[in-house]
Amino acid sequence: MTVAPPPRPDQLAREVGSYLDHLGAERGASTHTVKAYRRDLARYASYLRGRGITSIGAVVETDISDFVAALRTGADGGSVLAASSTARTLAAVRSLHKFAALEGVAADDPGRAVSPPKSVKRLPKALPVDTVFAIIEQCDPTTPKGMRDRALLELLYGTGMRISEAVGLDVDDVDLDTRTILVRHGKGAKQRVVPLGRPASEAVGAYVVRVRADWVTKSAGGTPALFLNQRGGRLSRQAAWNVLRAAAVRAGVTEHVSPHTLRHSFATHLLDGGADVRVVQELLGHASVATTQLYTLVTVDRLREVYATAHPRARYHDA
Repeated sequence: MTVAPPPRPDQLAREVGSYLDHLGAERGASTHTVKAYRRDLARYASYLRGRGITSIGAVVETDISDFVAALRTGADGGSVLAASSTARTLAAVRSLHKFAALEGVAADDPGRAVSPPKSVKRLPKALPVDTVFAIIEQCDPTTPKGMRDRALLELLYGTGMRISEAVGLDVDDVDLDTRTILVRHGKGAKQRVVPLGRPASEAVGAYVVRVRADWVTKSAGGTPALFLNQRGGRLSRQAAWNVLRAAAVRAGVTEHVSPHTLRHSFATHLLDGGADVRVVQELLGHASVATTQLYTLVTVDRLREVYATAHPRARYHDA
């Protein structure tokens, strides 16, 4: 019995294969990257064949933009992709067409003008003020660990700093006399000075004097770190995260709570209280005010909710 040879790849398959070989051999892409591009480009090639296109050189800009739309709806017969996954697939397609144009396989690059879909911005979630207070109150101020945990959570909520910024603090960054704290962020060590509220200032002061002074003696050679573990080393980011998670569980909070939740709550509560968005931007260390303005959307929803329940004419048309 004669076994028929496997079908020869068509021109489109050869062109995609040539690009994938280039990606792995000449550009040094990882096996994982090549596998992901192969999967994405197989779907693209199938879509093109469905439109009667058998060569990269025959593709025009509308073919690519229509493919992007098909990814978002599943119109090509594949699974519906989120905006982020669609953007990843489009990156593979655009890279293919750029390669084809440089190699002379195609006369031009129709993918250069096709933009990925914009991701939907998720509004940050903020906890009610009473819930934040309840979480902080779970830290027992009569024990060394509880005093440290209380200082950490008061600081996170009282300044809005990132968890990495909090565990990266040194003792000299805190000035309890002026109630200010020097915060550093990122590899470039961007700095900002943030005021400390009285509860945070008192909690940090009590921890430094009554707990840290004892724990730091356990560290070989000492450490400048503000927040320490019980062995005298700098508190890790994960350990700080666990402090908050445990306190939230003890407070009976059922929704997901992370250090970033306290940061969101800090910003939202400030804006609810009438703070200017530019001031909140400075306190949070945002490079762009556009990032901070996401929080104003939350407060508008809160204002609408209060208005609907409190104003005597708010529900006039529902009567």
